[in-house]
Amino acid sequence: MPKYRRFSDASVSEKILDSMFLLTIGLGYFFAILNLYYTHQGRDGEPGLSVKDVMIAYYGSHNQTRLGAAINGPMEANLPNPAAKHVILDWIEHGTPKDEFELQVKPILDNNCIMCHSAESGMNIPHLTSYEEVLKLTETDTGTPIPALVRVSHIHLFGIAFILFLVGRIFILCEMPVWIKRVTVAIPFLFLLMDISSWFITKSMPEFAYVVVASGGLMGLSLWGQILCSLYQMWFYRPKAIPVEM
Repeated sequence: MPKYRRFSDASVSEKILDSMFLLTIGLGYFFAILNLYYTHQGRDGEPGLSVKDVMIAYYGSHNQTRLGAAINGPMEANLPNPAAKHVILDWIEHGTPKDEFELQVKPILDNNCIMCHSAESGMNIPHLTSYEEVLKLTETDTGTPIPALVRVSHIHLFGIAFILFLVGRIFILCEMPVWIKRVTVAIPFLFLLMDISSWFITKSMPEFAYVVVASGGLMGLSLWGQILCSLYQMWFYRPKAIPVEM
């Protein structure tokens, strides 16, 4: 009968290495959730993160501009006060005249936004250093552009796939029925593919935002399930001794 390697065969050094990796990945995932919250929350004008915020992020609001959606949502915290936000929104509503931009809007952007939204920052986000650049953002908000989704998708697929692979390689050292183990290591990959595919579908079917939220949440739960199960079996689980027949 073949003998497969399990946590009971691992040295203390291996367990420490695996544990630190799993804990670091778990902490990294927690900060990823926080980043997701601060990136998408408030897009619907209400505090907190909701499915509608996710819907607006990918499909767009279609009743306001990209600039308006940004300062009503994730970028509002970067403005000094609510009055500054209303100055920009009023400028958009009044037809975006250039003289008003130079007099009222540009000073707000220069003082609070262009440290990131400029060519000098090196960040791949819209620039706000000139009237012409800002004017492009006063078009109807249609959500995240397809090129941006493609860029983020390939980063997520490469990066998260490596994480799921390494966590799964540790998890397969657990002792449990083999069919449970096979299903468990495959599930987070399936939810990852479903999550990213849903981004593109939500661009044309906003109701698919529910699938984005569900698949992303289930991927996180399955990842944490593997982490917690691995840590438990690594340090606390003791396999039952097989009685020897005399």
